Amino acid sequence: MSTKDLERPVWSMLNGPQGHLAKSFGLAVRIDPAFGPFAAAEDKSEEAQFDLSRLVRESGEDVWLVEREEWPAPRGTKTVRTAPLVQMVARGASDLPKEDFGIVALGSADVPAMTELALATEPGPWAKSTHQYGPFFGIRDGQELAAMAGQRMRPAVGLAEVSGVCTWPQYRGQGMARKLIAHVMQIQRDQGDVPFLHSYAGNATAIGLYESLGFSCERELVVTVLSSD
Repeated sequence: MSTKDLERPVWSMLNGPQGHLAKSFGLAVRIDPAFGPFAAAEDKSEEAQFDLSRLVRESGEDVWLVEREEWPAPRGTKTVRTAPLVQMVARGASDLPKEDFGIVALGSADVPAMTELALATEPGPWAKSTHQYGPFFGIRDGQELAAMAGQRMRPAVGLAEVSGVCTWPQYRGQGMARKLIAHVMQIQRDQGDVPFLHSYAGNATAIGLYESLGFSCERELVVTVLSSD
């Protein structure tokens, strides 16, 4: 495992451990749309940009590129928005909460509730099969799903992303996100993986929480959202 694979997480995952989810467009690639909008091009060469343009136009929807800097929109496409990200990695042992706080594994029967929570709180892109990236866990209040967290990108063997962390507003401040993240991290470490995650750079509250769980900044990235022109 090398953190070099994290420099271009989408390109690495779709040309590595999660290549089975990839749809290739020559020198560009995107994840199966059922799993989300992530895409990448091999480089910024004219040929790769042409293939990326074809990918965007044939997809018929916005695609997300996660790179070290804003990715230029190839001909036939336009930039919808960009946002700075912070990539964080949790190396070594950390003092994780031990109380499971009523954490349960989430399955296919929970997908409607997971989708409702994700679309309402926007922890990142969510599609109909996003829950199949890896295990997801939740905390319920009665029958209501109050909070959840899970796993998404695997850019290399030994690296696993904590993702989909979200809580309904009325349940915030009760430590649910912290317990869920710690739970996912422990499972990843038990499997020999180093946990990492991405956060919008302006979300100081979330970044502070991640730091308290042993994450530290690895690098700054930018998400570029492209659509057909």
